[in-house]
Amino acid sequence: MAFVKALKSRAYSKRYQVKYKRRRDGKTDYRARIRLINQDKNKYNTPKYRIVVRFSNKFIVAQIISASIAGDLVLAAAYSHELPHYGLEVGLTNYAAAYCTGLLLARRVLKKLEMDQEYEGNVEATGEDFSVEPAETRRPFRALLDVGLLRTTTGNRVFGALKGALDGGLDIPHSDKRFAGFSKDSKQLDVDVHRKYIYGGHVAAYMRTLAEDEPEKYQSHFSEYIKRGLEADDLEGLYKKVHAAIRADPILKKSEKEPPKEHKRFNLRKLTYEERKAKLVERLNALNSAGGADDEDEDDE
Repeated sequence: MAFVKALKSRAYSKRYQVKYKRRRDGKTDYRARIRLINQDKNKYNTPKYRIVVRFSNKFIVAQIISASIAGDLVLAAAYSHELPHYGLEVGLTNYAAAYCTGLLLARRVLKKLEMDQEYEGNVEATGEDFSVEPAETRRPFRALLDVGLLRTTTGNRVFGALKGALDGGLDIPHSDKRFAGFSKDSKQLDVDVHRKYIYGGHVAAYMRTLAEDEPEKYQSHFSEYIKRGLEADDLEGLYKKVHAAIRADPILKKSEKEPPKEHKRFNLRKLTYEERKAKLVERLNALNSAGGADDEDEDDE
């Protein structure tokens, strides 16, 4: 008879500690997170900020966050679904939209901290690497890029958001090796290729290719562009206008929805004491009247 060794004994199970919930769900890389949020002890509770960029199927989220014992605190946030306010209504998840979202976040946080006049950043996006220079009065706002579980491949959209934040005037430690247009062979950033991605040139090239080779696919794939009268040659001018509009007014706009005039109820309203009392009296009177009618019928018989 073969003997099977118990690998997980009772003592092992008593000592076992489960991982954090977000680690079990595969949502947070705590090894990377602890390196992003750990602050020097001699900073005396000075917040250490990070720029967090996340992508969904429809939108881009960019936030400036600092960690605390009570939880993460959001200093400022920008979303790609705000870009229609600035003139960009289509393509809210591509590299160019990520650049616009990063630019919006940078200008918004600097406006909030009253540093937007000192640090204008790179006013015209040329595709070249840009790092903000410290002013005489205050140092630039510094943050670290938090990409989460994203694979940091060259040309990833997260680096479009990084480039937008850099051009917006934030100080973010980075290298140009991950921007779109960096060549592994020459080990240099092709500025023209990067500029093309910032202004949606890669989308325009795909639009031209589809329009020539597969018109039906072009009609379905770029239906929203066609509906708004946008063609491949219009994209660069559109993105330039969006960048200018963001710089002109980066403040968050609250929705102007009117409150509903009538509140919809999906359950019965709770009656007051007087209403319950009146209802009871009404039921008793109804019962008494019904009983009196029955007595009269019996007398007639």
